[in-house]
Amino acid sequence: MGKRHPNLPAWQWREYPNNHQHPTNLVLHLLAVPLFILAFLLIVTGVFGLSFVNFAIGIVGLLAALGLQRHGHTLEQQASEPFSGRKDAVSRLLVEQFVTFPRFLLSGGWWRAWRERHRRH
Repeated sequence: MGKRHPNLPAWQWREYPNNHQHPTNLVLHLLAVPLFILAFLLIVTGVFGLSFVNFAIGIVGLLAALGLQRHGHTLEQQASEPFSGRKDAVSRLLVEQFVTFPRFLLSGGWWRAWRERHRRH
């Protein structure tokens, strides 16, 4: 069972490189996180703009993005900590998509992990 993390962004940042090393997982996240963000925005515009089409496309995109990331995580040698419940899952997923992965990418962490792939895999 997962545990609560009072400073979720800091905890996730510390653990993130350990759970994001496999080259396929890295590529899947590079595709899936922007898809998640776009899908999330479609859901929001669908709700506030009363557009069922935007909402429906957003839901499909969100599920696809999460499915891609879930598959990528199954390839990692070090598994992510399991979710302790729905609230934990939602908060961790949102922080990962909107904060941690963009930070990992922009800080050079993604590129470092990509360059190291031949030594590990």
